[in-house]
Amino acid sequence: MQSGISASQELQSALGTLLSSTTQRGLLATITNETITPGATIPSTSPSFLSDLSNLSSHVTPNAALYILLRRADSLSSADKSLVAITFVPNAAPVRQKMLFASTRLTLVRELGGEHFPESVFCTEPSELTSQGWEKHVKHTESENPLTAEEQSLQDIKQAEALESRGTRAQGLAQGAGLAIRADEEIAAALTTLGEGGGENLVQLRMDVATETLQLAGTSSVSALSSLASAIDAKEPRFSFYRHTDPEASVVFISTCPSGAKIKERMLYAASRGNVIALAQKEAGLKVAKRIEATNPDEVTEQVVLDEFKTEEKEEKKGFAKPKRPGRR
Repeated sequence: MQSGISASQELQSALGTLLSSTTQRGLLATITNETITPGATIPSTSPSFLSDLSNLSSHVTPNAALYILLRRADSLSSADKSLVAITFVPNAAPVRQKMLFASTRLTLVRELGGEHFPESVFCTEPSELTSQGWEKHVKHTESENPLTAEEQSLQDIKQAEALESRGTRAQGLAQGAGLAIRADEEIAAALTTLGEGGGENLVQLRMDVATETLQLAGTSSVSALSSLASAIDAKEPRFSFYRHTDPEASVVFISTCPSGAKIKERMLYAASRGNVIALAQKEAGLKVAKRIEATNPDEVTEQVVLDEFKTEEKEEKKGFAKPKRPGRR
């Protein structure tokens, strides 16, 4: 998922200064008005990279995300101009800020020149930006297979999503860490009816971005699984609950966010997904059997849904296989 945000010309110039400087260890960057802009510079006050990490402490706060670009070589006068791009996303940062910084990390590296950044790091704690924390990071990465830039970007976004759901409990209208979903009264009724097997078998919900309110977009009957994709709105993001036709009438949660959705919509829907499920489970008593995430509804084909349940069937058969009869003595 890319955010559509770009690096400013000021940041490009600041990077050029960093690469040619013999006294500057790093550069901070942030997102302002949908543009990545430069912040304070980090001086080099010691002959080593690890020692210079102490100069970050005055710039790192527990509630604000930040990009940190650092020269990796110990000697800044050396021919080695390689940088490490650090995405710092603390637990207490606003939820949309978490998602925005994570989804824009790959854009930052690409626009500033991927050749400058052989290393990219995602941090959530200030302690990770100390010499001791960095040494732990190095040991950890040496024991893992390196990720591609695309894989690392996806992992960063998932980590940011995890920050939002970590420790969150469904209370009232599923209030999460930093984001409380306000829901229309008719939503609980529609989901309850769906779970009880009555009425129509597809409930679609939408988020009003301006008020961050969850609304009932509509209910409908899907006569066949092959018609499910065409029944889900393809123009706007949707949270859909579908009652499957299997013997258990399993409920499938489907999250779709078309590629043409605005940045704020993408961030809000990604951050709200877990809370919407919690709301359905607590307020309507739904048991969500399967979860499917897709960009466009047409990706939610009949085969995709069936494959979800086939996997479960195979696991059950394997787990409850009848033991062989013991042989005669």
